[in-house]
Amino acid sequence: MAVRIITDSGSDILPGEMEGLTVLPLTIAFGNDVYHDGVDLSHEHFFELLVEGKELPTTGQVPPFRFSQAFEQIVADGDEAVVVTISSEVSGTWESACSAAADFGDQIHVVDSLEVSVGERILVQIALQLAEEGKSADEIAAHLDECKHDIHFLALLDTLEYLRRGGRISNVSAALGTLLAIKPVVTCTEGKIVVLDKPRGLKNGRAIIADIIKKEGGIDFDRPCSIAYTGLSDKPARQFLDSCTDLWEGKGTVPVSSTGGTIGTHAGPGGFILAYFGNDSR
Repeated sequence: MAVRIITDSGSDILPGEMEGLTVLPLTIAFGNDVYHDGVDLSHEHFFELLVEGKELPTTGQVPPFRFSQAFEQIVADGDEAVVVTISSEVSGTWESACSAAADFGDQIHVVDSLEVSVGERILVQIALQLAEEGKSADEIAAHLDECKHDIHFLALLDTLEYLRRGGRISNVSAALGTLLAIKPVVTCTEGKIVVLDKPRGLKNGRAIIADIIKKEGGIDFDRPCSIAYTGLSDKPARQFLDSCTDLWEGKGTVPVSSTGGTIGTHAGPGGFILAYFGNDSR
């Protein structure tokens, strides 16, 4: 009996990117045009549409029937599955997965990552590693539920515009922040995205994030870590990596990927997101 790993596109993992992984797409609607994240809407095209449009797109959860379709095939093959979903605090996808799993007994295990984007991605990578090692679905789910609380999630945004459009900050706060060149540093706490600091300028923002990493004992390169850029260029992520090489040179590498619509809708272009396990959590 094999263990199959399933996730959603809130992880910003593209279909076919990781061997043995099934990625189910969230939907993204620009007006009347509805797309399936990462399927018929690439990360690049999403940001093109985002920048061109005046209104924010809306995102939709993976519906229960999409999970049921995947589960039916897995059970028919005599296998088990572990589902890693985007945080239940930002999407109803976890509820959809739980609803569908209820019809399949103990062959399907659903894990709320309490993360988004690369935070969810590195938890999926651990699930795939454990499945390859031959761990059972129950063992994998239990381990993920334990180690997900050790994930560090930090992001630096280049603009307040999309937080304003999404109603997360007021027009006045956005205008003042833009005037002062505020570049928010955000984190993910108990599944929710919250503003951690409000430095002036990207350089100061990068320095704050590097300082946080150092104070928390650095990055544990024995476990997955990842950085992703928002927008059409990986320059923001590369600039950060180049600004604090002492954190990883000679220790490990930080893979760079792109983000899609789930986080990009609120982050906007020009920023980056970093997720890792700290040495303090071993």
